[in-house]
Amino acid sequence: MTPQPIPVNTPLLDGNELKYLTECIQTGWISSEGPFINAFETKFSSYIGCNYGIAVSNGSAALDIAIKALNIGAGDEVIMPAFTIISPAQSVVTAGATPVLVDSDPQTWNMDIDQLEAKITPRTKAIVVVHIYGLPVDMDPVLALAKNYNLKVIEDAAEMHGQTYKGKMCGSLGDISIFSFYPNKHITTGEGGMLLTNDQELAERCKKLRNLCFEPNGPRFIHYELGWNYRMTNLQAALGLAQLERIEEFIKIKRKMGTLYQEKLAFLTDKGYQLPLADVGYAQNIYWIFGLVAPDQHTKEEMVKYLAVQQIGTRPFFWAMHEQPVFKNMGFFKDEQYPVAEKLARNGFYIPSGLGLKEEEILTVTHLIKDFVY
Repeated sequence: MTPQPIPVNTPLLDGNELKYLTECIQTGWISSEGPFINAFETKFSSYIGCNYGIAVSNGSAALDIAIKALNIGAGDEVIMPAFTIISPAQSVVTAGATPVLVDSDPQTWNMDIDQLEAKITPRTKAIVVVHIYGLPVDMDPVLALAKNYNLKVIEDAAEMHGQTYKGKMCGSLGDISIFSFYPNKHITTGEGGMLLTNDQELAERCKKLRNLCFEPNGPRFIHYELGWNYRMTNLQAALGLAQLERIEEFIKIKRKMGTLYQEKLAFLTDKGYQLPLADVGYAQNIYWIFGLVAPDQHTKEEMVKYLAVQQIGTRPFFWAMHEQPVFKNMGFFKDEQYPVAEKLARNGFYIPSGLGLKEEEILTVTHLIKDFVY
């Protein structure tokens, strides 16, 4: 019998999503104006614990806006992890600033905060903190350094909906934070993102930048600054609001899923694999994805091929920034090495982790992995 495919991600869309989307269509509010946008911004920012939410078209757009809103540009340096998706570095580079990289902690896979202070120079203007794969960065030392050196903190919480750091919501800790609502996130709007801040002036600037820098009280179509059309639609916000209503349920599902994977894949540690940490003292893993780090690149590639034949979806880990061809061709990161980030990029991958994943599918995945290993 042909095995049933198990995709790497399946969202859950069986709440009020259809009801709210139908309302958008019936009322005609389908563009970037409509009541669901303000409702989603208000309720999501309140859930995270921030005063202002600015909904945008995706998480990368949110990063572009955050960088420009903080007046980061030519001559400035921004510290960030070497191991992350390309978006933070891209936003910094396209703003004319210079990304400065920090290697990863080999256990949490987040930025190694012990290496952070050595990267600060007189040109440093901000730190982009990226919470990776389910565990947050240890924020207290980062915030202390930022205060001591008068730096801004951009908190990339794209993968951290509902995660906490010492009881405080991720996304509420920096000067400005960003979230993504891509389909594999705990809350999805299909595509979409949001900026959060407690600074009213910064929030107003973000709103202006997402809307082509139209002057809020001036004559329309006269512009004094360049921005973007990075608006979220009412349709997306309707979807997001329905998802937000179930966020606590979704977190429980993710943690239950991660606990089962931990139990069924514990044997991998004897074979040289690394599993994600379940707890780091200041946070419990929220298991945005369930990642594995194989003992070497060849073993990873062979397991991924084997699982693909069995119709089990996987995804590779992020590729390290200093090894991105686009940045190397631009002259960035010459002769720089970040061995932990390189190992994670080469040997890491994740297995099916979506909210719609069933327990029997998890057992199928773990059984197949065991068959491969033994």
